Amino acid sequence: MLERNISVDDVLVVLNSGTIVEDYPEDTPFPSRLTLGWVGQRPVHVVWATAAGTGRIVIITVYEPDPEEWDSTFRGRRT
Repeated sequence: MLERNISVDDVLVVLNSGTIVEDYPEDTPFPSRLTLGWVGQRPVHVVWATAAGTGRIVIITVYEPDPEEWDSTFRGRRT
């Protein structure tokens, strides 16, 4: 996150106000999901999971989506 200039506060904004873009039910050790949120004018993707038994949120990765890999809404992958 720090290398990508994305703060903990930015991640919280995405988790609290973002939209789930993809679910990954087969991920291990926990099923995860990709959420898109906006921090100002900047799109941010957060991949996260809920740890079984504890209910804690586990952040897997955080990044600014590449416009060459995602459509203009950053919700769909380009094919």
